[in-house]
Order: sequence, then C-alpha cells, then structure tokens
Amino acid sequence: MTIQTLTFPRPDDMHVHVRDGAAMHSVVPLTARQFARAIIMPNLRPPVTTVAQAGEYLRRILGAISDLSPKNALKFEPLMTLYLTDNTSPEEIRKAKASGFVHAVKYYPSGATTNSDNGVTSLEKVDAVLSEMERLGFPLLLHGEVTDSDVDIFDREAKFVDTHLQMLTRRYPALRMVVEHITTEEAAQFVASAPAHIAATITPQHMLYNRNAMFKGGIRPHYYCLPILKREHDRKALIAAATSGSSKFFLGTDSAPHAKHNKENCCGHAGCFTAHAALELYATVFENANALEKLPDFAAKFGAQFYGLPINAGTVTLKKENWKPSQTFALGADEVVPMDADETLTWKLMA
Repeated sequence: MTIQTLTFPRPDDMHVHVRDGAAMHSVVPLTARQFARAIIMPNLRPPVTTVAQAGEYLRRILGAISDLSPKNALKFEPLMTLYLTDNTSPEEIRKAKASGFVHAVKYYPSGATTNSDNGVTSLEKVDAVLSEMERLGFPLLLHGEVTDSDVDIFDREAKFVDTHLQMLTRRYPALRMVVEHITTEEAAQFVASAPAHIAATITPQHMLYNRNAMFKGGIRPHYYCLPILKREHDRKALIAAATSGSSKFFLGTDSAPHAKHNKENCCGHAGCFTAHAALELYATVFENANALEKLPDFAAKFGAQFYGLPINAGTVTLKKENWKPSQTFALGADEVVPMDADETLTWKLMA
C-alpha cells in the first residue's frame, strides 16, 4: 500500500545558512517551522570566529523567531559554529567546547564559496587547533573542495577526498569530522568506509538533480550552488548513501538564500534556497528510491546521535498532496527565489 502520511520525531537541519539582519528575520522562521534544531553556518561578513561572536549571533537568531508563537519559538534551538581561520587558537576551541552552545568548527578553503575569503589557506597552519579538537572530541565540519585553479570545478570534491581528507584522517585519526554537503560518488564511498567518527550531510538538491538542471533551456541560476551539482552517477551514489540506513549520513539542507537580483545577474551568487520545503523535497527523494521508511532516521536520528543530542520531542507529519511553492519569499527588503519555484511538490508538511 502506498504511504499517504508519514509521522516522525521533529528533525534537525545539520547545515543551514540563515544570514543576518533583516534577511535573517525572513528566513529563520521557515527553518524553525520544519526543524527543532539547526547547525548554523558562520560565514557572515565579518565571519563568526570567536565564542563571543557566536553568542551574539545566537541572540540575534533567537530574536528573529519572535514572529512565531512563544510555544513554537521555544522548540527551535540554533546550534552555533565557529569559522576556522589561520589565526584560530586552541584556547578559543576550549572556550567553544565549554560554552554549551557552540557545537562545531567550520573549515572553508579560502575562496571556495560565499564569504570564504577568510578561510584556511593551508591545513598546516591550523595543526595545533585540529590537534586540540581531536583531543576534545570537538567536530570539524568540512567544505570538501580544493580551490586550485588548475582543477576542474566538477572534480574539486573528488580531489579533496584524495588529498586533504586522506591526510586529515592519517594525521588526526580520532578527529570527529562531518564532510558537508557531499556531492560525489568518491565522497560517499570515503565516508561509508571511514571510521564511525566521520560522517556526512547530504542536501536535497544534490539528490534531486544532476548538473544538467543548471542548463535546461538556458542558464538556471537558482540551481547553482557550491559544491556544484555533479554527474548522474554521483547523484545516484548520494541517494544510495542517504537511503542505506547508515548512521554516517544525515540531513543537512545547505539552504542558502540570496536576493533574486544577486542570483539573476552576470555573476550570480552560489546557493540554493530550500528552507521553505526542505522536508517535502527529501520525502520526494526517498519516495522515488522506494525508501520512504528510511527518512525518519536520516532526518531526525542520525544527526542527533553524531552530535550527542537527544532525539527531539514532538513530531512532524508529511502528507501526500500536490502543491506549488511560492515563486518568491521575502528576504528582508529583497526577495529570494526558491530552487523549486517552477515545480509541483507531491508531499506537504502539515501545520
């Protein structure tokens, strides 16, 4: 019998961008409506590099859900991260571990993606920090791409797996790592065969589409993100990993809102906006793979287990129902176009 409704514990988004200021007030409620907790990315301008800055950002995020009822507002917990730079100190890592609200450190290769120009220029420069994180059991979240100009953009993640990831696991064998938003068969295979303290998040866009989606009938900027959509065999490998039942793979949307005018121009920004319908998009992936029963653990269990968090109280319910998302959503004084603006979704989150 075809499943018509699916109810499971409130899930977590283990990788999301909520921006800051007026834009944040627009998008945080969309994430809070679907998820009980979210790992918040720190790539603001300036980046969130200290525990003090993370605390200030946390307070701003909590303020941005004031439009929700107090009851719902209490159910959403931002899980903060620090932005790793060449100048991050082991002492700051110890402060983060002791804070109770900073849950990980994010590694961006310098120049790899949006607001990554303050990222790490060489892993050797953060050796002392990574050693301290390994000692404390504090997770490192990796944007897994090299930025060498001679490496094809579609091969940057595979190259990172072959070089940086192999080096990291040799040099820091007990370091807890999440390879964020994996996009390739190579990354999926690496994580699947790695020790239990190495995991990965997977986005809906990288399982729903291959790189052809960006060029269907012309340039489609709202499908452009980094890491970029990959080949069809990569997409299938990600679906296989997500629906495998392995606790090493869990939900992380990488929802990244950009104003419409910054996407639809001669140098469009990278990022897909999916916070408005993330669970519906994941349900489509799992249903198409005949693995809908695997979605609850992927969305609500495995990420919490990795971060040592309890399973959330309360539930969400998805219902089989056709609907079309809004063509645009508010983004402060601007507007953002969702990735699926031209599509009909077949699952809907019940209020």
